[in-house]
Amino acid sequence: MDAIRNLEYVFLFSSSVSIVTRAAEISSILALLYLAFLFVYAIGWMKLRPADPVMFHSPLSVFNFFIFFTLQLSKISYGQSNSAGGNADGLASATVSSSVTSAPQSADVNGTPTTFRPLFTVPSAADVGATLIPNVQDPQAVDAQDVCPGYTATNVVRNPLGLTATLTLAGSACNVYGNDIDTLNLTVEYQSADRLAVRVTPAAITASNSSYYDLPDYIVHQPMAHCDANSASLMSDLNFVWSNDPTFSFTVFRVSTGDTLFSTAGTKLVFEGQFAEFASALPENYNLYGLGETIHGLRLGNNFTKTMYAADVGDPIDYNIYGTHPFYLDTRYYEVDSSNGNLTLVTSNETDPMADYVSYSHGLYSRNAHGQEILLRPTNITWRLLGGSIDLTFYAGPTQPEVTTAYQMSAIGLPAMQQYFTLGFHQCRWGYANWTVLQQVVDNYEKFGIPLENIWTDIDYMNQYRDFDNDPIRFNYSEGETFLSNLHDSGRHYIPIVDSAIYVPNPTNASDNYSTFDNGNVTGAFMTNPDGSLYIGSVWPGYTVFPDWLSGGGGQWWIDEFVSWHSKLNFDGAWIDMSEASSFCVGSCGSGNITMNPVHPPFFLPGEPGDVIYTYPEGFNLTNATEAAVASSASVSQANSYPTASSMAASDYLRTTPTPGVRDINHPPYVINNVQGDLAVHAVSPNATHADGTVEYDVHNLFGHQILNATYNALLQAIPKKRPFIIGRSTFAGSGKYAGHWGGDNTSLFAYMFFSIPQALSFSLFGIPMFGVDTCGFNGNSDEELCNRWMQLSAFFPFYRNHNTLSANDQEAYVWASVIEASKTAMNIRYQLLPYIYTLFYLAHNTGSTVMRALAWEFPNDPSLAAADRQFFLGPAILVTPVLDQGYTNVSGVFPGVGKGEVYYDWYTLSGVTAPAGQNVTIDAPLGHIPVYIRGNNVIPTQETALVTRDARKNPWGLIAALSLEGSASGSLYIDDGESLVQDSTLYVEFTASNSALYASARGTYNDTNPLANVTVLGVQQSVSNVSLNEIAVPSSSVDYNETSKALVVAGLNNMTSGGAYKSDWVLKWG
Repeated sequence: MDAIRNLEYVFLFSSSVSIVTRAAEISSILALLYLAFLFVYAIGWMKLRPADPVMFHSPLSVFNFFIFFTLQLSKISYGQSNSAGGNADGLASATVSSSVTSAPQSADVNGTPTTFRPLFTVPSAADVGATLIPNVQDPQAVDAQDVCPGYTATNVVRNPLGLTATLTLAGSACNVYGNDIDTLNLTVEYQSADRLAVRVTPAAITASNSSYYDLPDYIVHQPMAHCDANSASLMSDLNFVWSNDPTFSFTVFRVSTGDTLFSTAGTKLVFEGQFAEFASALPENYNLYGLGETIHGLRLGNNFTKTMYAADVGDPIDYNIYGTHPFYLDTRYYEVDSSNGNLTLVTSNETDPMADYVSYSHGLYSRNAHGQEILLRPTNITWRLLGGSIDLTFYAGPTQPEVTTAYQMSAIGLPAMQQYFTLGFHQCRWGYANWTVLQQVVDNYEKFGIPLENIWTDIDYMNQYRDFDNDPIRFNYSEGETFLSNLHDSGRHYIPIVDSAIYVPNPTNASDNYSTFDNGNVTGAFMTNPDGSLYIGSVWPGYTVFPDWLSGGGGQWWIDEFVSWHSKLNFDGAWIDMSEASSFCVGSCGSGNITMNPVHPPFFLPGEPGDVIYTYPEGFNLTNATEAAVASSASVSQANSYPTASSMAASDYLRTTPTPGVRDINHPPYVINNVQGDLAVHAVSPNATHADGTVEYDVHNLFGHQILNATYNALLQAIPKKRPFIIGRSTFAGSGKYAGHWGGDNTSLFAYMFFSIPQALSFSLFGIPMFGVDTCGFNGNSDEELCNRWMQLSAFFPFYRNHNTLSANDQEAYVWASVIEASKTAMNIRYQLLPYIYTLFYLAHNTGSTVMRALAWEFPNDPSLAAADRQFFLGPAILVTPVLDQGYTNVSGVFPGVGKGEVYYDWYTLSGVTAPAGQNVTIDAPLGHIPVYIRGNNVIPTQETALVTRDARKNPWGLIAALSLEGSASGSLYIDDGESLVQDSTLYVEFTASNSALYASARGTYNDTNPLANVTVLGVQQSVSNVSLNEIAVPSSSVDYNETSKALVVAGLNNMTSGGAYKSDWVLKWG
C-alpha cells in the first residue's frame, strides 16, 4: 500500500456509478443519519453508551457510534446492486459492490463489541524532515574526483586465487563527505571460470565499526570460490589488471574478445567513513539493465541517476521505490565482418537488419546494502555509497541466461518454488468490509464463469489495524472459519496482508490489550532509540514499534505470532507490506505520546475530504465526457483548497560537513537523490538501533529482505510441509528464495500498464520470477478500456492479481461486460498454459532460468531488440504483444528471427505468421483481443481449463507441437503434487518432434493418471492421411488436418492413454 491508508474514519459508498450520482447518494444518506443523530443525542443516547468512556469525548464520537449502530441494526449491504445482468452503460451488475469504503472500526472491550475512534491526528509536520538538496542537483556540491587524492597499491601478493594488496592514501585526506580511511585492503579472487570478485575494505575493522562496513553472510550471502584454486585464473574469461599510474586503478577485461568490461582508469578511488566512490568508463549508447527498484524502461538511459534507498512511495517514475537490487546486466553488440570474422563494437542505436551481429553479456553485482546511487552518464558509470565496502562480483556470461544463472547460483540463491494454486487468478482490494462481502465477490466470479483462485484482504480485516488479530465484528474468527471452510471446499485460497509495524497499547486504557506487542516486548523483539528506549513511529494502527531482525528474539517471536494466528484463521499465505520499513513520522514521534493511541495518520486518506479520488485513465474524457468534466472540476477545487509548498532558496538547504571521528547518520554529508529527501521521512529513522548496536542507517535496505526470511520460516511452522507463499513489497538481492513481489502502488493509467513489463523483466534478472502488478491499477479510478486491456496483459504475468485502493471505483473482472469476456478469453489461455508455466517455475527453481523474458534475451544477436520492452516472451515459446495505449485497435510488434530461421503461429488461428524480417508489423487488436503467438521449435504441455486449478489439474492433458521450419520441436513438463516442500515423487517428461513424429519420454515415479486428450501439431506442410500412437492407428474421425492453417489436430486420445498420459514413453506419428 502507498502511504494513503484509511483508518475507516468516514462513511462513504463507492460503486460503479458516476461521481455525480454517488455524491448525491452520499449526501442524502449522511443528511438523514445526521438528523437521526441529533434526535438520539437529544433524548439521552449517552445512557446507552458502552463501557469504554473514551468513545464519547465529543459529539462526533457519538455520531460515529450511531452510524455504526444503525448499520448493524439494519444490516445494510454497502453499495448493493438490486439486480443482475447487463446494463445499458455496458456495465455488468453483480450481487454487491465490492468497493466498500468505511464503517467505523470495531473492538471488543471487556467482552462488549464497540467501536473506536482515533481522537488525535498526528500533525502533518511530524513527517517533514530537513530541507535537503541532492548532491547531483546541488551547484555548491564538491566533486570528490577534483579534491581527493586516490590511493596507491603496495604489498601486492599473488596467490592461487588471485591477489591481495594494501591501498594507502596517495596524498592528503580530502574528507569531503566523511573521514578518509588511510589504509584499505584489496582482495581479488578468480572464483570460477566465469566469476571474478574484487573487494576493497578498511584495513582496521573492529567489533565497534564492523556494521559500518561488513555485510554478514547469514543475511546476504557472500559469493565464494568453489573451484580448483590452481585453475580458476587460468580458465577464466575475465582478467584483472591494476595500475598506480597516477593513482590506483583497476581494469577487468574479457579475455576472449579483449573488450574492457570495467575500468576505473582515469578516476580516483574515494573511501570515507560515510562515502565511497568508484567509476568506470562505458561504451557510447551502452545497454545496461537492472539496478532496481525503479519504474523505468527496461534499458537504462545514459543520463539517469539510480538511487537505492527503500522507500514507501506510490511508484513515481525514475525514483527509488521499495527494493534494492545492486546488479546490472551489460550487453554489447558486435558487427561481424563476413570476410574475416572480425568484430566491431556497435556504439550506435541504428543497426543494419541485413548485417550479422553477435553479442556478449556480462553482469556486475555490488554487494552493498547501504543507501547509494549510481550515476549513469553518456560514457561512464559512477557508484556512490553511503557506507559499507566495495564488494564487486563480475560475471562473464557471455549470454544473459548464463549471467543470470551464475548470479543466482553463486550469490543470491535460486527462486522459491511456488505452489500450483498461486499461478491462478487473485482478487483483492482495499475496502472489502467483512466476510459477507468477500463471499459475494467469490460468488460473483463464479456467477459470471470467471476463474478465481485466491481472495485477499487488505488491512480492513484487522482489529484496529493490528497485525495477527481480526476485527471481532466484521472479520470475526467464527464467521471466518465458516467462510474459509467453504472457500477451501471450492478449491480456493485466502491470503491476508501483514504489515511491518506493531501497535503499542495505550497504557492509560486498561482495555487496550495487545498480546503481540507484549510478547515481542518481553523478548526484546523491537528496535530502540540510541538511549535504549523503544523506537516508536507511526503507521496505520497508530504509534507503533518495529521488529528488530538482528535481535535474538525477533525471529522466533514472529514465528510464534504467525503460528498462533493461523490456529485461529486458516489462511494460505502472507502478503507482507510496509516493509521498507515505513513510518509516518520522522524519528520516534510516539515516545511520550502513546497515551494518545490510537491516532490517525498525518495525511488525508482515500475518500476523506481532501483526498476524494477524481482521477481516471488517459482518454477517459473522450468516452465519458460528462463524468470526466465533473471529476476534473472537483479535482481542481480540492487541490486549490490546500496550500502548496513554497520554493526554497539555496541558502535554506541543510548541508552538513564531516566531523572527525563522528558519523552523522541522520544527515550524512553526501545527500543521495532520495525520493523522500530526508532519509528519515516516511521511514524508520537512520538512528533507530538494533539489539547488537547496529543502527538502521547501515541496514535500512535489508528490512524487507529480513521480514520475508522471517515470514518464510513462520509459514514453515504455521503451514508445515507446504511451500510458503509470500508476496512482499520491499526486497533485496536474494529475496526471491523466500518470496515473490508485486510492483507496488501503481496508478490506473495506460502508462503504468506499460511500465509493468520492464518492471517484471527487471525482476527476472533479480531472481524474483513470481512478479505481478496491481492489475487495472491501484491508485485512481480505472475504466472499462484500461481494465479490459490490463486484465488480458496480466494473464501472461507469473503473478496475476487485481487490486485497487479504498473508495476508488470497483474494478473486479465482472464489473464491465466487455471486461468479463476479455478476462475469460485471456484466462482461458493462461489456464491452458498452467502446466507450461509451472514447468518454467520448476526450471527457474532448479537452474536459475527466467520465466518472463525480454526479446533481446531470446535473440541475443539482434541489436534492434536491445530496448524492446513493449512485447515479451513467457518462457521460450509464448510471444505476447499487448495493446498498451488508449484508443488503439491495433498494435505494432516485431517477430524476432523471422527471415533467419524462426517461425511463429497465431494462438487463435493456429496459422503461421507472415512477417518481414526485422520490421514492426501492424497487428489487429480490437478491444478484448490480445495478440499471442507460439514460437516454432517448441512443444507446450497444456491442460483443459476450470474455474480453479484444483479441478484443472484433474483434467486431461494436451500438447501443442509448434514445428520449426525444419520440422522439429522440443519441450518439457514437470509434474508433482503442486504444494509439498519436499516431494515424495515427481515426474519429468521430455518431448521431441522430428521427421513427422512426436516423442514423449518420462522419468520419475509420480503417479499421474490423467489421460492425453489431444495433440495439435502446427506447421505440418503436407496433408496427413494416417496417425498412430505407439504403432496403433488413431481413428480417422479423431484426426483433422487444416490445409489453410497447416495445423494437425489429433483428438480422442483419452481411451488410448487411459492409465495416464505419461505412464510410459510413447511416439505419435503422422503421414
